[in-house]
Formats: sequence, structure tokens, C-alpha cells
Amino acid sequence: MQIVTIELPEEPLLSLKQTAEGFGQELRMLAAVKLFELGRLSSGRAAQLAGMSRVAFLLSLEKYEVSPFHMTEEELERDIDNA
Repeated sequence: MQIVTIELPEEPLLSLKQTAEGFGQELRMLAAVKLFELGRLSSGRAAQLAGMSRVAFLLSLEKYEVSPFHMTEEELERDIDNA
């Protein structure tokens, strides 16, 4: 496993009432969600980055208002019409 070190001021951690470890885990999750949303990581790889199972990752996307489906509104309507 690779280690990435990020330097940050203490004030944001105090404002968020988080430890460095807790904040690091949250950053991993936020990065995983965003990279998945942008299509840069598959759900499986994003789940690995977040440190959880694929199913747990997909279920947690709702909390971040991210759809687990990568379809445009037009594609979704077409699928509904064809169902």
C-alpha cells in the first residue's frame, strides 16, 4: 500500500472537530466518491480507495448525492420507454 502525506493547518481539524486520522479517512472517501462520479475509477476501485466493500461503497453514494448509475437523463428515459 502506498502512503500519501498531506500537510494541513490545524484549524480546519478543530473546526470540523476531527482527528487527523478521522479526517484522513473522510478525505479517502470523498476522493473515492468524486473519482467514481467523474468516471475516473470503477466502483470496485473506488471502494478499495475508500477502504470498504463495493456494496457498502455503492450504498454510501446516496449520502453524497451521487448516483451509482452512469447514465444521462436521456439514456435513462430511453431505457424506461423500452422497458
